[in-house]
Amino acid sequence: MSQGKAEEEKNPLYLNSRSHHTQLCGEERLIVRRGQPFNIILHLTAGSKDFKPGPLPRKESDTKVTFSITDSTVDTDWSASATYDPSGNTLSLSISSSPDAPIGVYSLTLDQNGKKTSLGQFTLLFNAWCPRDAVYMHSETKRQEYVLAQHGQIYRGTHKRIKGTPWNFGQFEAGILDICLKILDENPKFVSDADKDCSARRNPIYVTRVLSAMINSNDDRGVLVGNWGKIEDGTHPGEWIGSGDILHQWAESGPVCYGQCWVFAAVACTVSRALGIPCRVVTNFGSAHDTDANLVIENLYDEDGKRISGGDSIWNFHVWVDSWMTRPDLGQKFDGWQTSDPTPQETSEGVFCCGPASLKAIKEGELTLKYDVPFIFAEVNADVVDLVLLSTGQFVKFSGSTKSVGCFISTKTVGSDDRRDITHQYKYAEGSKEERQVYEKAQHHNKLQQRGEKPGLHLKIKLADNMMVGSDFEVYAILTNNCMEARTCNFLFFARAVSYKGKQGDSCGVASDKVEVPSGEERRLSLKLEYESYGTAITSDRLIQLSAITIDKETIDFNKAEKTIVLDEPDIKIEVRMNAHEKEIHQITFKLNVCYCFELIGAVGPKQEAKTTIEFIPTSAGPSVLLVNFDSDKLKNIKSFLNVVVKE
Repeated sequence: MSQGKAEEEKNPLYLNSRSHHTQLCGEERLIVRRGQPFNIILHLTAGSKDFKPGPLPRKESDTKVTFSITDSTVDTDWSASATYDPSGNTLSLSISSSPDAPIGVYSLTLDQNGKKTSLGQFTLLFNAWCPRDAVYMHSETKRQEYVLAQHGQIYRGTHKRIKGTPWNFGQFEAGILDICLKILDENPKFVSDADKDCSARRNPIYVTRVLSAMINSNDDRGVLVGNWGKIEDGTHPGEWIGSGDILHQWAESGPVCYGQCWVFAAVACTVSRALGIPCRVVTNFGSAHDTDANLVIENLYDEDGKRISGGDSIWNFHVWVDSWMTRPDLGQKFDGWQTSDPTPQETSEGVFCCGPASLKAIKEGELTLKYDVPFIFAEVNADVVDLVLLSTGQFVKFSGSTKSVGCFISTKTVGSDDRRDITHQYKYAEGSKEERQVYEKAQHHNKLQQRGEKPGLHLKIKLADNMMVGSDFEVYAILTNNCMEARTCNFLFFARAVSYKGKQGDSCGVASDKVEVPSGEERRLSLKLEYESYGTAITSDRLIQLSAITIDKETIDFNKAEKTIVLDEPDIKIEVRMNAHEKEIHQITFKLNVCYCFELIGAVGPKQEAKTTIEFIPTSAGPSVLLVNFDSDKLKNIKSFLNVVVKE
């Protein structure tokens, strides 16, 4: 081994880049991956400059962290350990970042009893090698392919003639990482709330969704302008062979002309890999564009057999990306590959972006899960219907297919340039029982989502319009079945007095039933609350807690709805009448500020009104309030008021 090589391998920058798999970046700077220690050497000399913090560092957002030098490292949070050189001239620091830290550029500062010294900057990336990182990938060969590989194949053509096109992703080329971070800084969410955006960059779900929007330029100063028509300026999408030129051009002069689906996807893959998110480019042959979100591609023809343009379409192929990450927002079942599509087709939450959507959610027809599962499900599994438009305005179906959408879904094989068919990851085999069952479930979920509802059993409580204390009234528990099959449940509905501190009191009523609820229907259980039962149970707070429970013993499905009601008070109407004698007194009496009056009404029967008249003399001019308090052996602390203005 040469002396130069030996010296290089002692260099902390070299050692850090090797252990963090960033040596391909080829830059003399510290680039590390989160959740894994890196080392720096401090030369103990005087005269270091004071540190000036970068934009928006805040402890609350985890964009600013402070940690002490200890004798051990902990990978659950930021920490550091120190080793002194025997000479006393150098100090070796091993720093561990949190596996959940936001990615980006960090400034490192040494604080010695209030004297701050800048130690420089480092860039923190996602870490597919760290088991506690959300993008952790177990297989080393897959990490080499989906994070480190700079060249790949993108498949185009038709499902009968699939052709691979080489592409240079170039995520480790000089300047590319900084451009990728610039893309994040240009996104509208950063512009509107930089602190919140930087903090959210800990989450690969968030970052992937931002990239889906920023790779196209429809809503912002994104990377690429799409063009599917005649191209007379800019660069034809077919001329691009790599992402580097596109990204450099964007960084210098803004949105780049032009891109189509495979270019959008390739650039998204470059940026994802550069930031440390495992990513692959995927091609779907016979890709549906479902514009009306009904999971059906409707080809319309006139009576002469001529195709009516507009509406749904099927592309020969369409290209997007899959990114690898956990989905704590959906549950562990939906971890793994997530589809996102940077090609601007339809808006999502008002922005031209799509995904990330779990492949497992797509395959199982779970269309109510985030993000944009219905659109991607339709791309790979929509049914096709051919309709003729008659002169009467009626549509007549004359043909169709359940197998022509979503064929030979392809990506590059790990470790080779061969094509790998991954259709089975997106859908069950065409024509199989499972595939049809999933499609029917997807249709069901799609209808629920369009109504703003979710699948399963849902329970709610509906109150009466008039719930006056002292009256009898009915409340209802409503069970809605959004499952695909009928469900039989034990239905319980009960009421109990409760204090304002939440302490439960005596029962006010109970109802129960065993109900069968067909799919798409609802059943009601009524509970009549009678004053004779609740009158002695409630406190002066007049609170009753309603609880409804359903139990499906066959599926072990329990549902509960709860609501606390406040009984209305009887109305107390206040009328003020003045006579001439009072007006005389008003003019001469301005002494007391408060006046108390008491009047005994006597017995008041059911549904009767009680009236009383109290005469008093106002004692001061100006705005004031008349307060009335009604109290009895049955109804207590019933109050009302009236704003008045006393004139001189």
